[in-house]
Amino acid sequence: MSLVKSISGIRGTIGGRVGEGLNPVDIVRFTAAYATQRRAALPDNNVIVVGRDARLSGQMVESVVCGTLMGMGYDVVNIGLATTPTTELAVTGEKAAGGIILTASHNPKQWNALKLLNEKGEFLNDAEGKGVLALAEKEDFSFAGVDDLGHMEHKDYLPYHVQQVLDLKLVDTEAIRKRNFTVAIDCVNSVGGLAIPAVLRALGVENIIELNCTPDGRFPHNPEPLPQHLTQISDLLKSGKADVGFVVDPDVDRLAIICENGEMFGEEYTLVSVADYVLRHTPGNTVSNMSSTRALSDVTRAHGGEYSASAVGEVNVVAEMKRVNAVIGGEGNGGVIYPECHYGRDALVGIALFLSYLSKLDMKVSELRATLPDYCISKNRIDLTPETDVDAILARVKELYKNERVNDRDGVKIDFADGWVHLRKSNTEPIIRVYSEAATMEQADALARKVMEVIKG
Repeated sequence: MSLVKSISGIRGTIGGRVGEGLNPVDIVRFTAAYATQRRAALPDNNVIVVGRDARLSGQMVESVVCGTLMGMGYDVVNIGLATTPTTELAVTGEKAAGGIILTASHNPKQWNALKLLNEKGEFLNDAEGKGVLALAEKEDFSFAGVDDLGHMEHKDYLPYHVQQVLDLKLVDTEAIRKRNFTVAIDCVNSVGGLAIPAVLRALGVENIIELNCTPDGRFPHNPEPLPQHLTQISDLLKSGKADVGFVVDPDVDRLAIICENGEMFGEEYTLVSVADYVLRHTPGNTVSNMSSTRALSDVTRAHGGEYSASAVGEVNVVAEMKRVNAVIGGEGNGGVIYPECHYGRDALVGIALFLSYLSKLDMKVSELRATLPDYCISKNRIDLTPETDVDAILARVKELYKNERVNDRDGVKIDFADGWVHLRKSNTEPIIRVYSEAATMEQADALARKVMEVIKG
């Protein structure tokens, strides 16, 4: 059993003893702590939004969370099966004090999580998150009496979300409709099966090939949208049946694109391609995290803007975007953040902007990919044991490469002339992530192996 506590929420495997997994007792404890923190921050706001992905444990977790919030005196707007970005938009739509998203994102089926939002529909900052963790540790909260219990209402916020996407100035539904695209989608049997067909139809796409779109939480493959997990949709594209393929993770904040020939567009290049389109019309600055491709920096500077790198984590990307007034940003895992809609990773926004861009070009998806700066990124991981001293590992790597350009703001990133390697402890899993990038995959893999040998040695 695993329980991972971080500033953005609590994530764990379902079941187990108290304190060792995500079970009803721990769910109550962290929900009550979050409600206490929100009450202190916004004492006059009595509304919390709750949305969830389609995980097998979702109904159980939803029942406990909503009951706890009502027990803390909050009125709950339960938007049911909903994407992470939909829930974020619902918080501002309801003018709520915050929101809780019940999703473990790309983690396998045994995981679930409580992702915690502020009144802006954005993840809690460092101080707020640490406050929740402290309250949960002390169990310093008080439940409401019978006359002060909250109430719950159910709402569907997907139509609102879709309309927000359609209203974006750079989304061109007429151009998309005229191209008459055939689009294949894989929604891993979660809430993308509801949201992605809805937004595609609204954009004017009539020909949709749906794979794994039943939102029952029975993931047909590993839910992280990586190439090795996407053979089904890749084979379909290879057969020539569609112009483009889109794949989302269980909570629909990440977007992977498949070319018309079945080749991976590259999840790093979801943001790069969308940014290229946005920057052509609204020049400005961009942001991604330290583990993302250099290609975004190249594209940004080609359009006269400045690129900035943040620490890994959506809250860090958003903070940096606001600091530099970025017109677009996100993460190299296929997460597009477009402030014209909201400050959250949003696959619906990514699809709408990508199709708008593609519809204006006389080229195939693979040809569009060929116009972008070409780097190869290798994503590796090292599983941790309770005995692993991560700080000692990072210190050893930093010392070994002290003559290179080293950034230790978030783990250790080593910049070489022809590539980079970034090591950091995951916020969501008991692993060290080892990402590397170079001109070829062989070079990227070699960089990663070299550093991983240091770690294991």
